[in-house]
Amino acid sequence: MTAPTHTLADPWDGYPVPPMRLEAQHGDRLVRCFTPRPASVWAMFEQSALQAPQAEAMVFEGRRWSYAELAAQATQLAGQLAAQGLQPGARVVMLMGNRPEFLLVLLALQRLGAIAVPVGVREQGPGLAYIAQQCGAWGMVFDAALADRVPGPVEAPALQLRLAAEALAALPPAAPTDGTAAPAHPAREHDSAAILYTSGTTGRPKGAMITHANIVHSALHWQACHRLQAGERSALAVPASHVTGLIAVIAAMWRVAGCVVVVAEFKAASFVALLAAERITHTVMVPAMYKLCLMSPALAQADLSAWRIGGYGGAAMPVSTIDELQKRLPALLALNCYGATETTSPATIMPAGCTRTQIDSVGAVLPAADIRVMDDQGRELPPGQTGELWIGGPMVVPGYWANPEATAASFTAGYWHSGDLGSVDAQGFVRVFDRKKDMLNRGGFKVYSVEVENTLMAWPGVLEAAVVGRPCPVLGERVHAVVHAPGVTLDAATLRQHCAAQLADYKVPETITFSATPLPRNANGKLLKRLLREALPG
Repeated sequence: MTAPTHTLADPWDGYPVPPMRLEAQHGDRLVRCFTPRPASVWAMFEQSALQAPQAEAMVFEGRRWSYAELAAQATQLAGQLAAQGLQPGARVVMLMGNRPEFLLVLLALQRLGAIAVPVGVREQGPGLAYIAQQCGAWGMVFDAALADRVPGPVEAPALQLRLAAEALAALPPAAPTDGTAAPAHPAREHDSAAILYTSGTTGRPKGAMITHANIVHSALHWQACHRLQAGERSALAVPASHVTGLIAVIAAMWRVAGCVVVVAEFKAASFVALLAAERITHTVMVPAMYKLCLMSPALAQADLSAWRIGGYGGAAMPVSTIDELQKRLPALLALNCYGATETTSPATIMPAGCTRTQIDSVGAVLPAADIRVMDDQGRELPPGQTGELWIGGPMVVPGYWANPEATAASFTAGYWHSGDLGSVDAQGFVRVFDRKKDMLNRGGFKVYSVEVENTLMAWPGVLEAAVVGRPCPVLGERVHAVVHAPGVTLDAATLRQHCAAQLADYKVPETITFSATPLPRNANGKLLKRLLREALPG
C-alpha cells in the first residue's frame, strides 16, 4: 500500500490546522504528523498549566480546581504512588466512575510515565481479573462501592496495590518533605500512555496501546476541527473511562487550558441545568443524550446561549433530532464524528455548516488521517464505492498489548481494519453503512442496518432501534427490528408504514418487537446484537 501523500482536504481549508510533515512511526508506517507538538500527555497538560495557572481546570458539584491546583495535587499524588513502588511503564487499572479522582489519578500516572488502564464501572469481577492479568497490572484504583469486584491475589497475583479512590488522601506523604518534587518522567512519544480494552462483543477484549503521540494528535485534531479556544468549558457526561470521555473531552480540554465539568451521572433535567449554570460551551455525547435533553421540560427554561459545539457519535443521529436541535438551540453546532478506541477517538469530524448538506456522512477525513476503502481481497476501491474502511494516521494505535496475533490480524502497514463498510467521496466525506458482520443479505439485496435503524429512530418517541437478520430458508435473511420507545405506545404496522415511505421495500422490517427495557450493551456501551439474534422469536 502506498504511503498517504495527498494534501489537506478541502473541507478543512480555513481551519487552524497545525503544520504537518511526513514521519516514520512504529517501523512500517509513514504518516503525516503535526509539528511542533507536545512530547507527552503530561507535557501537554503542563503547558496549559504554565500558560493559564489560574484558569479553571475542573469542576465537580460546586468544587473548583485551577490548573495550578490540579497540577500541584497530581504532582503530590505522583510522588506518593512512586513511594509505594510505582515505576514508569507499570500498569494501573482505574475502575472509577466520573469523579475528580479519575482526572487526578490519570494525571499522576502520566507524570510518572506509568500506563493508565481505565475500565468502565459496568465491568464485573471476571472481566476485571482478565484485564488485570492480561496487562500485568501493578495496581488498581477503584470506587469503594465496587471493592467486591476487585480481583484478589489468586485472580491477579501481580497486583501490588489495591486502593479505593476515597482513600487517596490517606496515602503517606512522599519524601522528601521540603516541598520539592521529583521531575516528571521524560516519556517518549511512542510509549504507551494508556491501554483501553475494546468491547469484546464476540470474544476476549483486546488492550489497545494508546501512545502519548496518539493522544496529542487527537487533542490537536479536536482543537483544530472544533475550533476550540482557551477557556472552553466541556461537560464530561460520557464515561471518563471510554475513549470519547478520555480524549474528546479530557485531553481536548487539557490541550486548550479548558475546563472539564465532571458529570457523575447523566440525568437530562439536571444536566440541562448544569449546562446553563456552568456556561458549558462544548459537549461530545451519544445521540440519545441529545434526544433526552430535547425531551426534558427543563430545556425551555434554560439559558444555553454559551453552548456552541455539540459533537456526537457512536450511533446514528436521527435527522429529526438534528432539526429539532437547530430549531430550539440555533447557536449550537451539531457535528458528527466517527472513530474508535484504535483511532484514539476521531478519524472524521463534520466541518461546521456541513451537517445538513452532508446529512448521510459521519464527517470529513481529519487533516492528518488517511482512510482507504478496501475490498475483501485487500485492494483499494475508487471514491464513492463501498468497502471496508481502513484507517491510518498518527492517532492510530500501534497494536494490542501482548497480543501479536490480534495485532497482525487487524493492522496492515499501519492501517487499522475498522470492520465498518463505508465509502469516501472525492471531497473526503465519509459514509458508514454498517458493520461488515451486521449487513443483511435479503434474497441477494444488501440491507445496511444503520439506515433502517436511523429511519426507525426518526419516529417520535423511539429512543433506540436495532436491526438484525432473521434466518429464512428462502431469502437467507429477513429484516427484523427491536425498538425501545419508553412511555410511548406504538404498533408494528405504524412503524412499518413509516419505513415504507422512506426506504426500498426490501429494507422495511417485516417483523418488529418492542423492548420495555434499554437494548443490551456491553461494559463499553456497545450494542450486543448477538443477544438480540439469540432472542429472536421462533
